[in-house]
Amino acid sequence: MIGIDLIKTSRMERLIERFGEKSLQRFLSQEEIKLVKNSKTAAGFWALKEAVSKALGVGIGSECAFHDIIISKTKKGAPQVILSQSIIEKYNIIDTSVSITHDGEYAIAVAAIQTKTL
Repeated sequence: MIGIDLIKTSRMERLIERFGEKSLQRFLSQEEIKLVKNSKTAAGFWALKEAVSKALGVGIGSECAFHDIIISKTKKGAPQVILSQSIIEKYNIIDTSVSITHDGEYAIAVAAIQTKTL
């Protein structure tokens, strides 16, 4: 399953200017917030969580919340996601691959999720 998302970075910049760290806490854990360098990074993280939820076929909502998806970085700085145990079990997930890129005023993320065949 594949999901993709695009966000204009200025949208995230305005959100942070208006609500500060509280805006980040809406969709990021404290550990994820520590990885945020600027509004572009935050926008990429938003896009990545949206892309993962779209790959699941549900979007962000009651079946998959922002905090069911945790973003971390590999030793080389590449993004990776850790899903909540309930999401892993519900969707029979065995592997994930993700990527974030930025171009101009946009952050784009893609997620591929491999599931067990039942």
